[in-house]
Amino acid sequence: MGLIRGRTSRFKLKIDLKGFFKKKKKKIGKEIKVHYVFKPILPHYEIIEEYWVHEPFCKIVIVKLPELGGVTAYYVDEVSLDRDEKIAKDRLVDILSAEISPPETEEKDVIEHVVEEARRLAWKYRWALGKFSESSWAKIIYHVERDLVGLGPINPLVEDPYVEDISCEGIKRPVYVWHRKYESMPTNLVFLDPEFLDNLIIKLAHLGGKHVSTAFPIVDAMIYGKHRFAATFRTEVSPQGSTFTLRKFREEPFSVIDLITLKTLDPTMAAYFWLLLENKISVIVVGGTAAGKTTALNALCTLIKPTMKIVTVEETPELNFPLENWVRFVSRETYGLGTAQATSIELFDLVKTSLRYRPDYLIVGEVRGREAFVLFQALATGHGGMCTLHAESVDAAVKRLTSPPMNVAPSYIPLMNVVALIERVSLPKPVAGLKYGRRVREVNEILGVGEYTRIFEWDPLTDTYKSHLERSHLLEKIAYRQARRKEELIEEIKRREIVLKWMVQKKIRDVNEVAKVINEYYINPDDVYIKACEELGLVLRVPLAKKASSIEEISVEVEEALRRTVESKELDKIGLSILSILAEQGGRVPYGEIYDKIPLTPREFWRYVDTLSRVGYVKIDSVPDETNRLKVFVVLTDEGRRAYKETLKSKGEEKSS
Repeated sequence: MGLIRGRTSRFKLKIDLKGFFKKKKKKIGKEIKVHYVFKPILPHYEIIEEYWVHEPFCKIVIVKLPELGGVTAYYVDEVSLDRDEKIAKDRLVDILSAEISPPETEEKDVIEHVVEEARRLAWKYRWALGKFSESSWAKIIYHVERDLVGLGPINPLVEDPYVEDISCEGIKRPVYVWHRKYESMPTNLVFLDPEFLDNLIIKLAHLGGKHVSTAFPIVDAMIYGKHRFAATFRTEVSPQGSTFTLRKFREEPFSVIDLITLKTLDPTMAAYFWLLLENKISVIVVGGTAAGKTTALNALCTLIKPTMKIVTVEETPELNFPLENWVRFVSRETYGLGTAQATSIELFDLVKTSLRYRPDYLIVGEVRGREAFVLFQALATGHGGMCTLHAESVDAAVKRLTSPPMNVAPSYIPLMNVVALIERVSLPKPVAGLKYGRRVREVNEILGVGEYTRIFEWDPLTDTYKSHLERSHLLEKIAYRQARRKEELIEEIKRREIVLKWMVQKKIRDVNEVAKVINEYYINPDDVYIKACEELGLVLRVPLAKKASSIEEISVEVEEALRRTVESKELDKIGLSILSILAEQGGRVPYGEIYDKIPLTPREFWRYVDTLSRVGYVKIDSVPDETNRLKVFVVLTDEGRRAYKETLKSKGEEKSS
């Protein structure tokens, strides 16, 4: 497979090169063994789509195969080498293996270094490699790069951002891919040589730091720290020969903003989870294989308060989020027989160990065995918990938890407070050109075995979400702890929803940037919220001279008036003016129109409206306008109308007396 070996001495290399090239030249007349083949695109195939993955050397063509009844297939259209170019490529790989040295600095890209060395050595030994045109050398260097630092013939599939999964069922069978647009498709790549396929699996296993052999023919590893690789070796457990599956993960993990943009969840649901995670509520994400459970769990973790201590436990390290106070544990598989197996470290052992680290949140990548029992014991002692579980519904998840080998007692089930069911679904309308997508189909709060309250549900006909926050018993529980009303928490969710929509509009989607905004909101919620409102066009009519930059700019008189309003629901002059504008203009007025008539800074005005909302005199409502920008309205409630009339009446009586 062209693995790089240590450097030999220059003297020895010069002595050996003459014989080396003579030996190679003698083989020119022999047939080159074909290890794999990319089937050609025939003229009668219907081309649906084509795009480059490595321009100008490799592109992907999606075709329909008439001979198979119009089945959609995935064809790799890669530049091929003629016989002399293949020989030159093989020679150059051998020379590189002998002469290449590591990069001088760790910062230098390995691929760039190998390509530079390949070009240098190709020029140095051009007399022995053969005479080729510039275009031929470009093709040769591409294949050297693909085979040495890439993954050989499957490298184009790995580089394709639309491919999620690559699967090989043995030799003389087409490799299959799972495509984001077209789902499962056969490719034109077919392995022909079992020894070549065996060597490829050994190389992939070594890249993941794992061992595979006839003694240990099953391997599960992470390649480059992001792609999950599972394989069987030779015919030990798979009669058709070596097999593998490579599940790809993105270079950058999805953030919660990415999931909102893709409509995997909506801003209200994300804001709901944000509030729950701040209060150490436990969440379990369930779904089928490749439904997006780990992706959703990873995105939700970015909403956790940065000061909380996180401990994660996984079999393969898939979780990746920008938190500093984070301890990561990964289980260990032991290669040995008999008593050597005692040195393996299972999830069960790691979950037990993690409790000694005093985590605010204990996150298990996937529960499938007795570690579930320990996790629920941790939840019972006040720790927050998150995990994923293979299940097709909430009922199925509960049955799995309460059955062997998990054996969680039914009385412990409510400790996993929220269950989010995620599925891969067909979309009524394509989103970002995709006909299929992942959706959080429903979110349920768990009251007990068989007792669930649905808070969110996805409507497959309209691709929208329906929320029922008023049903939430968890919000009541949090409100009781904080000595607040449930309505206040629902208003807080709406505030956070606007902040999330603002991040979507501003395209703040990188996990680190999203985490930064989340952290800023925890420190200065009013600052972030007002900024979001202004930049969304909710308070755009504010004159620059009236803008406030810090909370200290709110006058003592305003703070005192707000305090009296909360304690006794007594309206002062400003509060009465706001209600008067609402009453005179039908009870529903745009936020900016009221602000223009009130002599306050933006911060003071917002604090007034927020206070009137908390005492129940007004409601704040936001709806998209014709340009799809949110517009905020202040709505007068029946209670606010009564308070307004009573205040006018009492002031009239004071005047008459």
